[in-house]
Amino acid sequence: MPRFHAETLDVYNGQTFPVSACPNTDMASFRATLIGGVSQGLRISALFGAPLAGDTLRLYAVLTDDNAGRLHLISTDVTGSYTALTPSCAQAHMFEREIFEQWGVRPEGHPWLKPVRFETPFRGNGKAAPIGITDFFHMKGDEAHEVAVGPVHAGVIEPGHFRFQCHGETVYHLEISLGYQHRGIERKIPGGPHPLTPFQMETLAGDTTIGHMGTYCRMIEHFSGIASPAKGQAIRGIAAELERLANHIGDLGAMAGDVGFLPTMSYCGRIRGDALNMTAVLCGNRFGRGLVVPGGTAFDLDSRLIEILLKRLDDLEKDATSAIELMFNTPSVLARFENTGRVSRETAREIGLVGPAARSCGLTQDIRFQHPYGIYNYIMAQMYTWHTGDCFSRAYVRWLEIQESMAFVRQVLHAMPSGETRTAMRGQLAPDTMSVTLTEGWRGEICHAAATDANGRFAFYKIVDPSFHNWFGLAQALRDQQISDFPLCNKSFNLSYCGHDL
Repeated sequence: MPRFHAETLDVYNGQTFPVSACPNTDMASFRATLIGGVSQGLRISALFGAPLAGDTLRLYAVLTDDNAGRLHLISTDVTGSYTALTPSCAQAHMFEREIFEQWGVRPEGHPWLKPVRFETPFRGNGKAAPIGITDFFHMKGDEAHEVAVGPVHAGVIEPGHFRFQCHGETVYHLEISLGYQHRGIERKIPGGPHPLTPFQMETLAGDTTIGHMGTYCRMIEHFSGIASPAKGQAIRGIAAELERLANHIGDLGAMAGDVGFLPTMSYCGRIRGDALNMTAVLCGNRFGRGLVVPGGTAFDLDSRLIEILLKRLDDLEKDATSAIELMFNTPSVLARFENTGRVSRETAREIGLVGPAARSCGLTQDIRFQHPYGIYNYIMAQMYTWHTGDCFSRAYVRWLEIQESMAFVRQVLHAMPSGETRTAMRGQLAPDTMSVTLTEGWRGEICHAAATDANGRFAFYKIVDPSFHNWFGLAQALRDQQISDFPLCNKSFNLSYCGHDL
């Protein structure tokens, strides 16, 4: 793979550096670096804008090299418009739509410049977006028709609109329209950290409290020049794997329900609660709120709690194995899972899928292994992949990761370090400093990119939830499928609405 050192700043996950150290180049070099890097296996983890004086916008890009365990950063300044990356680099698709929506800088030649969150008012120098909230792709022909679902759904599901272009029962295109959960959190962070910032981080995506809060706390620690103690890192790792356990188990139960297999659905609903209750043993909250704090963790684990967790883990493993293997040993379930909602390895790489969705397409991609942090620098679980890219693969990778998370938690509990769980914070954040911090959340890569100003306050703070990468993967999975396959395919990804909308 060619070296990008001439055009980019090469750093490790979480490394801090002066803001001025990030290379600022012309747009032609910026385009060549991104398009060339992605074509040779790198990924766009973040592509975003930060305003400068007047109408100038600085575009930052984070290219991730999983093979070398490095991040490549580059920036360029644009005013008004630039030639879109998307026609040559599909991974830039959603990022460029977001940049135009937020800042009004137009990527000329973008094939579908529709807002991703429908922010109001539109910030593009008073200009209206060229494609509105009610505009959708459409197809013509005899027996061609549209099916619109949402944004209001039955039950307590979050709001999102799905527009299917069909011929008979076959889906030719699914367009996903989100933004109904937009809370403007990214806009509230600059000038901080504020007193409310930790609470906002814990609720970026409610089922990923540990993932996002852990990423934020590592960012604060990097800017402060401190490190979490070994015991704090161990407890964070346990909490992260319990979060993975709970959500993967819940997803497998929901997938069983979508194909009418009620035994696994019923049992996994209860077993998910058992995993959440183990997190409550750590801190009193089933989602882990209040546990992870800058410097480490706010709660300790003594020998009594460790024994409680080990006993509960044994019970959970026994029950989960029984319920989930029952599903995988049932031919009628496999008949619905296999060859449903396939995404090829090539498509997954081209559009930039992350997490289990990527690993189920055969991509070896996991931040814990390739860009390790915290406890994962010392205790490493195994990465699992599958090759079929269908609903079976997405379910099976989850089951493999459940087993690995249980083994990881057990190993850390048995080898729990002694000492304090938290290092005291000191002083303000380093001024004029930048960092990119990656975490492997249960859905996949979480990316936080931030810079401080001359006073040690956040100048900008960019958040990329794994769902931002993966929603388009769901759209690809529905191509040439029966429309009745949508609930199963949707649950096989189980993406976040609020994590996407922020």
